[in-house]
Amino acid sequence: ECFAVGTQGRVVAAELASYAPARNRRRMGTNKASVVFVDRTLDLAGAVGHHGDNLAEKILSVLPKLPGHKTDVMVNMVELTALQTTDETCSIIAPGCLAQPNDPAAKALWESFMNVKQKEAVMEARRHLVEAASRENLPIKMSMGRVTPEQLSSYIQLFRNNLKALANHCGLLQLVLAAVQTLKHPQTAKWDNFLAFERLLLQTLGESEMPSVLKQLLPMIKSYKERRKDDYTCEDFLVLLVYMYSVVGEIKSGKELDAAEEEVKKALAKAICDEPEPSPLLQKIT
Repeated sequence: ECFAVGTQGRVVAAELASYAPARNRRRMGTNKASVVFVDRTLDLAGAVGHHGDNLAEKILSVLPKLPGHKTDVMVNMVELTALQTTDETCSIIAPGCLAQPNDPAAKALWESFMNVKQKEAVMEARRHLVEAASRENLPIKMSMGRVTPEQLSSYIQLFRNNLKALANHCGLLQLVLAAVQTLKHPQTAKWDNFLAFERLLLQTLGESEMPSVLKQLLPMIKSYKERRKDDYTCEDFLVLLVYMYSVVGEIKSGKELDAAEEEVKKALAKAICDEPEPSPLLQKIT
């Protein structure tokens, strides 16, 4: 028996179901078996979507990559030093990272970042910091209510002038700093905008055909000179388009769709050409 999830999966399943040798096997076979064909196009929607309320995903998306690594990030450690600098790319202090295999508290916190919602994850970060500070006899005041990045930063500051406490809890402090820097990052607000827009897209795709959805997107494609900080960049639009075409399923081709797609292509090409300093990804694409 063949079962299918997704358009392409359905095509392959139908081919196998009508394949003569397979039909003979079904007739003659004494044991039953089922095959499920899953269309992997939907995997793209997962990779480019912003639907996860997950702190680990945001940390990995927002913070710069650790040199030489694909899956780890750089955590700015200046906050734990006496250095006073406004330069976010300060390279005097070696960066921290997420991989902390020798610190049980850090490993437990990273599990929370991956497996629970953001609100609960930051509460776990606060709990771990309070426990660590208490063990080191640091003057910490436990506060209830919503956890803010500023509150976590103030707890981190307690460890700053205590080398023994720093050494004992360095792994944990790196993870909490990663969370603080992510929550304060301007890209995190954009993440929430993406999420809202993706939900709107899903709703619109359910009610309208693809050409009308593309026409709604068109005015939002702005060149570098027209863009404000809240507007989508060329890369953002490429991500949105991948998401749209992944979740829409079967598209009815025709002159209207061709015309709408042509307009989007022209607008995107113009926006990419107007970029004064194209990102490495845009350079690779062009």
